[in-house]
Amino acid sequence: MGLRIVNIAMLWAALAAALGTPASAAKINVQAKAKVTKPLVLRSIQNFDLGRIMLGTGSWSGATVRLSLGGVLTCAANVTCFGATQVARYNVSGSNGQTVSIITPDVNLVNQADPTKILKLMIDSPGSVVLSNSGNPGTNFPLGGAITINSTTTPGVYAGTFNVSVDYQ
Repeated sequence: MGLRIVNIAMLWAALAAALGTPASAAKINVQAKAKVTKPLVLRSIQNFDLGRIMLGTGSWSGATVRLSLGGVLTCAANVTCFGATQVARYNVSGSNGQTVSIITPDVNLVNQADPTKILKLMIDSPGSVVLSNSGNPGTNFPLGGAITINSTTTPGVYAGTFNVSVDYQ
């Protein structure tokens, strides 16, 4: 048994000699950082309203009614627009100076008397905002939108729900 231990010790010594001494270690420094932000809070301030739209006579298609981010209403020649309008308004709060993406898919507006009739509201969004403060009062932003109608669009009240989300860039 003693001979076996001596042989193992000699084997380890030979292996260590064969591998040689380790080369000098390489060293490099890298910077580490972490960015801590406040959670984003999104609040709805004001609903969207295109006002009233009266279809013109005759046969036509592709008439666009648009409410810009600035609240300017544009109506195609084949329709008459009247009544109060308003852009949707939201407020987002989080960490000062951070850019926040605004994600806004289009909205299906459903005729409240006939749910088989749908108008697509194409959302007009600023895309992103830079937070001008931390926490409250947050930063407000508008959302506009446009629908396209034709002479055969079914009259009625069309309603839908915005699905807005925000995220740090």
